[in-house]
Amino acid sequence: MSVPTDVAECVAATTGFMPVDEGEALYGAALTARPGTWLEIGTYCGKSTLLLGAAARMVGAQVVTVDHHHGSEENQPGWEWHDASLVDPRSGRLDTLPHFRPVLDSLSDVVSAVVGSTELVARWWNSPLELLFLDGNHTEETAQHDYRAFAGHLKPGALLLVHDVFPDPADGGQAPWHVIQAALADGFTQVAQHGSLRVLTAPERV
Repeated sequence: MSVPTDVAECVAATTGFMPVDEGEALYGAALTARPGTWLEIGTYCGKSTLLLGAAARMVGAQVVTVDHHHGSEENQPGWEWHDASLVDPRSGRLDTLPHFRPVLDSLSDVVSAVVGSTELVARWWNSPLELLFLDGNHTEETAQHDYRAFAGHLKPGALLLVHDVFPDPADGGQAPWHVIQAALADGFTQVAQHGSLRVLTAPERV
């Protein structure tokens, strides 16, 4: 199913790193997920949150999105993906939270935001998941942490979606690719691939 026009327009107007075709694939995959709790790791300004939220409304799910909103390593000054317009002039730090607020307001019936590091959230998270979307910090340590910390909460048959997966180092960082390898070794089954987006289903036990 195509992304509704009004949602697609909001996505296009929101700062972020989600190609149109991969966004459509994310939305389509989410529509196949079961109702329940969905967890997004890596909110940024809410581009993918809009897609997950729209799908959640259709399915009857609730989305929790987690981010400390100070950007990943590649978003910092001097790095390729730095956006100076997202820097808070008072603190001098990257701060995407104010830019995400309109997205959150538009999805207040289906999306809850947690502002904090995944390391902190993992200490208290205990809810079972029907969908986990990993698109946070792409350093090896954090990517592996996020997978290990939250994938175990997926119910059998639930969806694991991983973004920015590049088997060839020339195309991008390897951390998400290594997460896919770990998931396959843990018994996950890959059911779809769209550009750098991978869709897997959870085994009986993670």
